[in-house]
Amino acid sequence: MDQDEVRAHLTGPVASVIMPFNKDGSVDDEGLRNFVDASIAGGSKSIILTAGDSHYYCMKHEEIAHVTKVTCEQTAGRAMVVAADYYYGTAQSVEFAKFAKAEGADIYMLLPASWASGVTEDSLSDHFAAVGEIMPVMAVTALFQEYSDQFALKTLRLALEKSTNMMAIKDDRGGPFVQDMCIQFIERCAIFAGGSKRHHLLMLPFGCDGYMSNFVTFRPELSDRYWKAIVANDWAAVRTVMREYELPLCKYMAAIPEGWNAGAHALLEAYGIGQRWRRPPYTSIDDEAMEEFVEFLKSKKML
Repeated sequence: MDQDEVRAHLTGPVASVIMPFNKDGSVDDEGLRNFVDASIAGGSKSIILTAGDSHYYCMKHEEIAHVTKVTCEQTAGRAMVVAADYYYGTAQSVEFAKFAKAEGADIYMLLPASWASGVTEDSLSDHFAAVGEIMPVMAVTALFQEYSDQFALKTLRLALEKSTNMMAIKDDRGGPFVQDMCIQFIERCAIFAGGSKRHHLLMLPFGCDGYMSNFVTFRPELSDRYWKAIVANDWAAVRTVMREYELPLCKYMAAIPEGWNAGAHALLEAYGIGQRWRRPPYTSIDDEAMEEFVEFLKSKKML
């Protein structure tokens, strides 16, 4: 894919794969296939595997390769597939890029090994350039949790200078940083918000193509309603979607004792896509909490 195609596929609401698991902790392949189909039917032009939502932090490399293969197979060219990794070294990322490209992935989201502030702007940008020799690449700003805004901005600038295959940035950092980043780089690569309409709205005036959406998979008429309002500059309609749906759901999920991500997995079960389980030691909501969640969704006309 070229830069214009990547930007087009990341414009609007896009789906981030909430990895379905069976109760025994194994990956639920059927649920993953269902997720892909529901997201594409809902209007997502990309299927995005991530270290976070896709639970790569508790998967072996072989499992990451497996879910990449299944996702590419099920997508079958109907949307852009974003492959991902989790704290790989450069040589491992290069090899995984070859695998992901052969399986049909279109772009590779890199989260390089960077523990204990042991990298530099040059070494990280060289990492992006090396993988960019194989296929288009995407940065995720969660990479820079231990680093300053200046470090992050310089790394991204160098990566864009070193590789014409540096084509997208997913933001998880927010704040003044993301505004500076959008101002500097939106003409050079696609940029999208790594979750929530609130995040997207904070980025929008500074240059932002799209955002990761739960509704595009689970309740696509709401993501469609929001995006049409954005395109039309209908801020009253944007506020209505935020007030009636987005903010109540975010507030409910944030209050779940097991954490908001347990709620994200519960959405899989509520909408008949997969099951609510997460891989231990992560916990999942129990039957009673699941019933309460479903009733909440119904009360808000989200189910």
